[in-house]
Amino acid sequence: MKNIHKFFIIAIVMFSMLTVSLNAMEKMNVVHDFELKDYNENLHTLSDFKDSKATVIMFIATRCPVSNAYNERMANLHDAYKDKGIQFVGINSNKQEDIKEIKKHAMENKLNFTILKDHNNIVADKYNASVTPEVYVINSDHELLYHGRIDDDRREKEVKSKDLRNVLDKIVANEDVEFVKTKAFGCTIKRVSK
Repeated sequence: MKNIHKFFIIAIVMFSMLTVSLNAMEKMNVVHDFELKDYNENLHTLSDFKDSKATVIMFIATRCPVSNAYNERMANLHDAYKDKGIQFVGINSNKQEDIKEIKKHAMENKLNFTILKDHNNIVADKYNASVTPEVYVINSDHELLYHGRIDDDRREKEVKSKDLRNVLDKIVANEDVEFVKTKAFGCTIKRVSK
């Protein structure tokens, strides 16, 4: 019985150390640069935004009801932080959503930030993005500071934790930001078969 108890304690300690180690590794990871075109056929790279305090990369969709439930919040976040050194970039990796549809969707929903088309889901694969919406926040050195959801409920009135806003407020205030990961939820990114 003592040996079983000792085993469980060791297992818990090892698991805790592994979790801390993985979180530290993810924070230290430098996010991959990319080269994608927006819906006006202009080419962008992640390096274009290196002068920002931080860049918010949001994997979004035109047809996903969860992503669409966040349209107004995404627009409001962009408006609230665009003059505070925070750059917003939307990426659409869904194979069935074309450039015209993405542009129309952005105009109709006042998504006034750069939105890029990720043909063949190359960037989604590099980032291991799986759902829309899913968010990555990186600093000017391309280090990952946050990965996960915008907040904790697709129904805005039910939100209890404004995760993305909390991280951005710390960045704007020049506070140290420890890497934070939350569970993103939404529609699965519809990938091209490879």
